[in-house]
Amino acid sequence: MNFAPDNMEYYELALLHKSSCVKDDQGHKLNNERLEYLGDAVLEAVVSDVLYKLFPSKGEGYLTSLRSKIVQRETLNKLAVDMGMDKMMVVPRLVHSHNVNVYGNAFEALIGAIYLDKGYSYVLKFMKEVVFQSYLDIPSLAVVEQNFKSRLIEWGHKYKVNVDFDTYSEQRDRDNNIVFKSKVLVNDFAVAEGVGYSKRSSHQEAAKKALNRINSDKDLFETLIKNS
Repeated sequence: MNFAPDNMEYYELALLHKSSCVKDDQGHKLNNERLEYLGDAVLEAVVSDVLYKLFPSKGEGYLTSLRSKIVQRETLNKLAVDMGMDKMMVVPRLVHSHNVNVYGNAFEALIGAIYLDKGYSYVLKFMKEVVFQSYLDIPSLAVVEQNFKSRLIEWGHKYKVNVDFDTYSEQRDRDNNIVFKSKVLVNDFAVAEGVGYSKRSSHQEAAKKALNRINSDKDLFETLIKNS
C-alpha cells in the first residue's frame, strides 16, 4: 500500500465478511460492514479529488460519469481481485463463489480502514500511487459506457416513452445472500428481467437485456413507440 499500517485490527476487520463475523467482549458482532459504509463515502470523495486534479479541462458531467464507473461495484470487484484481496478474505468458499460483490465490499472496507488508521491524506496517497497507477485503466473507463439503466432512460426520453424499474422479488439463496429480481417496464409493458445481489445490479442487468431486445427486435421497437 506504499505505507506501513499503525493499527492492524482495522485491516483484519476489513477482510472479515459478515458470514464469518466474531463477537467482542460486549457481545457485539464484528465484521467489515461498518467499515464498508465508511469507506464508500470516503472513496467517493477521494476519487472526486483525484479526477478533479487529473482532468482540469473536463466538465462536471464527464467527471461524474467517470467517477461512477470507478466506484461502481463491477470495477471495485475486479480491482479487489487484481490486488489479491480475494485470497486474504475470511469468508466461506460458497459465499464468495456465488456473490463476487464481497470483494468490492471488502475494498470499500479497506478504504475505511486506511481512513481510520492514517487519515484522508493516506487514502488519497494509496488511491493515487497504487490504485490509479497500477490497477485502473482510466482511458478505457472513460470511453466504455456501462450504465445500461441510464442509457435506457435516455432512450425513453428520446422516444417519449415511460421507463420504469420494478423490483418484484427479494429472496435468499442457499448461502443466505439476498437475491433481487427486477423487471423493466416500457409504457407498462414488461420488456426484460434481471437478477442480482443488489437492486442496482438487478436493474442494470434488466436494462442491458431490454436494450438488446429493443435494438434487435424491430417489431418490439415499433410496438413500444406506437404505444407512447
